[in-house]
Amino acid sequence: MTTPQSSTQRPKSHRKSKLRLQAAVAAAAVAAGTGVFLSLPGTASAVSGSATGFATQNGGTTGGEGGETVRATTGTEIHKALCDRASKDTPIVIEVEGTIHHGNTSKVSGGSCNTAAGVIELKQVSNVSIVGVGKGAVFDQLGIHIREADNIIVQNVTVRNVKKSGSPTSNGGDAISMEKSVRNVWVDHSTLEASGGESEGFDGLFDMKDDTRYVTLSYSVLRNSGRGGLVGSSETELSNGFITYHHNLYENIDSRAPLLRGGTAHMYNNHYRSLNSSGINSRAGAKAKVDNNYFEDSKDVLGTFYTDTTGYWQVSGNVFDNVTWSEADGDNRPAGPDPQSNTTVAVPYSFTLDRADCVPDVVGRTAGAGKGLKVSDGNCTSQAPAPAPSTSAADPAPAPSASPTTAPEPTRPGGTNLSIGAGSDGSSRADGTSYGHVRDGDPSTFWSPAGPTGSVSVKWPSATSVSAVTIREASGSEGAIGSWRVLNGDSGAVLASGSGAGVITFPQTSLRKVTFEITGSNGTPEIAEFETYAG
Repeated sequence: MTTPQSSTQRPKSHRKSKLRLQAAVAAAAVAAGTGVFLSLPGTASAVSGSATGFATQNGGTTGGEGGETVRATTGTEIHKALCDRASKDTPIVIEVEGTIHHGNTSKVSGGSCNTAAGVIELKQVSNVSIVGVGKGAVFDQLGIHIREADNIIVQNVTVRNVKKSGSPTSNGGDAISMEKSVRNVWVDHSTLEASGGESEGFDGLFDMKDDTRYVTLSYSVLRNSGRGGLVGSSETELSNGFITYHHNLYENIDSRAPLLRGGTAHMYNNHYRSLNSSGINSRAGAKAKVDNNYFEDSKDVLGTFYTDTTGYWQVSGNVFDNVTWSEADGDNRPAGPDPQSNTTVAVPYSFTLDRADCVPDVVGRTAGAGKGLKVSDGNCTSQAPAPAPSTSAADPAPAPSASPTTAPEPTRPGGTNLSIGAGSDGSSRADGTSYGHVRDGDPSTFWSPAGPTGSVSVKWPSATSVSAVTIREASGSEGAIGSWRVLNGDSGAVLASGSGAGVITFPQTSLRKVTFEITGSNGTPEIAEFETYAG
């Protein structure tokens, strides 16, 4: 399926995100030691679905399929699961639940592993799946490093705020990195986020170098970073390639979305929003196939930048919505304002394209950790994932998949909903909605902001202890809430941050007002209930 190339320029102001401010906010959240878990009703007990794109080539990518399933709640337990295998290529599925951080990630030794403290090290291993389950898997300030490895799957995890300078440091500042003879990696339904750029200590979110090939990144969110990711570490390091990126959200990224040095990459049905300096940077002879993507509120989203070594692209069916383009000069050759193909790129696998105009909606409903592993049906509609591959007769059966048409209700924390009978206020509201609708116990009423972002608060006349909130979206608007923060309304401190509606937990806090702030959306947010619990 193909659609005509289109270039739409909406008459609205370019809203460039304030990346450095977010760095300071996120640093405060880290200092507070917050933990964020969203209920995942569609999570299976092993990998759901099958690899797509270039990860299907070179023998395919199946991870730990057919091996033992092990549960881990610390980084040390992940390393121990690798080390307890009979050999370095014995298949294994490691289900991860909880927050993995420096304090619970130690080196473990063994004949089937080569691990290190302060990083999840998949080094000199093969046939491994790491899957977030239950309340979620959050790798907090701790990166995942894949080196001299093949047949690896990472699914349904969040990796956040990994630093290369400052404290603590991990994985060279990359959320997920691959290097030195890596083959066949599939990263799916994951959220990779930083809180700033290199000056704040962060590097890339998804990096590949030193002979890394046959990789797919799908249904994932990459946000709030100076650098989205690279393929190749220098203009002469051209041994990498055959990478597919599809149905991902790139949001508030300065550059490298991604940076390609040599090799072939295929980008289709991605939503790029707020690329602040440049986007897909094809250089040093790289070839990019760019199909049916939606570029929004961004600058120089495709071209060759910061070098005189040219790259190439084939474009089809993309939408450019409020995209600005620089004038070409010696080191910068933007593809716009009317991008045209300057090469042809063939891919060896089959794929189905959603229309570009529906990409923001379908990506908003499917991309990132905690979305029930939903995927596109290829016709602009999200659907439940394919059943998980069978691993062994002794393995537990997968949990039921989420309905393809109705978002499951978030799990309700134990105790009394403290919002009933409380007060409420917020930012500007849409006509016909009320702040009080979020605390009336009636899911048929709702509050909606006047625009795509806004905040609503629940408040009490005296200090009240709160450790969990549940955000319930109105029927028909499920998936509209994108990124958010939960704030202590008394002090302004960030208690938690993440994306999507559901259950949010944080250390118990005594306050008189708690605020749910929507900082990004995939449509018109409508909050039916903002429940609060003591825990």
